[in-house]
Amino acid sequence: MYKIAVVTMGVRLNDEKGYTRFRYICEFLTDAGYKVDLITTTFQHWEKAQRDLEKIRKEQYKFGIKFIYEPGYKKNVDLRRIRSHAIAAKNLTALLEKEGDYDLIYAEIPPNDVALAAAEFAKKKGIPFVADVNDLWPEAMRMVLDIPVVSDILFYPLKRDAEKVYSLVSGVIGTSDEYRDRPFQRQERPIPRETVYVGNELKEFDEGAEKNREEIKKPDGEFWVSYAGTIGTSYDIRTMVLAAEELMKRGRTEIRFKILGGGPMKEELEELASSRNISSVEFVGYAPYDKMAAYLKASDVLVNSFVRKAPQSIVTKIGDYLAAGKPMINTCMSPEFRAKVEHDGFGINIEPEDVSVLADAVERLHGDKGGCARMGQKAREIAEEQFDRPKSYRKIEALIRGLIEKNQNEGETWKD
Repeated sequence: MYKIAVVTMGVRLNDEKGYTRFRYICEFLTDAGYKVDLITTTFQHWEKAQRDLEKIRKEQYKFGIKFIYEPGYKKNVDLRRIRSHAIAAKNLTALLEKEGDYDLIYAEIPPNDVALAAAEFAKKKGIPFVADVNDLWPEAMRMVLDIPVVSDILFYPLKRDAEKVYSLVSGVIGTSDEYRDRPFQRQERPIPRETVYVGNELKEFDEGAEKNREEIKKPDGEFWVSYAGTIGTSYDIRTMVLAAEELMKRGRTEIRFKILGGGPMKEELEELASSRNISSVEFVGYAPYDKMAAYLKASDVLVNSFVRKAPQSIVTKIGDYLAAGKPMINTCMSPEFRAKVEHDGFGINIEPEDVSVLADAVERLHGDKGGCARMGQKAREIAEEQFDRPKSYRKIEALIRGLIEKNQNEGETWKD
């Protein structure tokens, strides 16, 4: 039985907030016959607080869970976050040195320095290292702080560590083609790489939506335009709020905007809506996954709303949007995702940060029931074909197995 460490600083355990992707990877690999340890932090990223480790019910998981201490931070872009990750990286190295009898290390990047600690340990032990690229640092951080020279100096360690990690990978999983190919931007090497969208479990999504269907009260005649996710600097919720105001001015009071989620800009945007009496916008706040699924299913149009300079590509929410079977309005400027929207036919691309353009797009879809139905059907088909984890994550297992067997055949020493 091969033994694998899966390293992530962000995973939802028990009833916490956050993403389940790495938990699912661990479950999937365990079911495939691997012995898996999930290595994560004592700090809960989405709740911005230390976990109560005594309340983590490890026995309910099929895999092992190991914690490394991380002091934490209050803001996503903050010098304290950089320091916090640096401490976590040192503690990861110490843990791996003490208990790391693994056949392969699988680690997310970012955080870059934590991934580098995992990569350097794998190199030292002569075992494969797989990088799971699900964001780009420092590119994403420049959305918040982009000052000539100052940002270059501040973010240089992130850039340096990223390039070091990329030079040490044995294989790459990217949550988009762009992320998959980023490690090879400066150094082309013949190593296995796969695109595996974050995706979701359609069965879980559907069951959650049905379970909460009666709780979502949607008055007859209302047309819901919804967003679910982080309310932060990369995500253009401001334009959604102002588009709601524009549609009110046009007399389209039946069009309502639902904003699900939280983040550093939520309070500011709530104040904007309140100060301008934009009554057609509701900030729902954080909703558990099953309730969020019900909101998305009850909506008429879903908005993938990004500012123009956002570096993101195919983000986590896309799997849930597609699963809902609703047309999508996309403002993300990623060439990869804009091409996918057009090619697959599940939505429309518009220019970001333009209130009138967004309002026009919403109004156009409101008047095109047939078009909405066709795009919604295509969305669900793509979700089933490309984003359903029980199918799509087989590529992760195949890449891991191939690397371990190749290394074993080349005469490396393995431990069961």
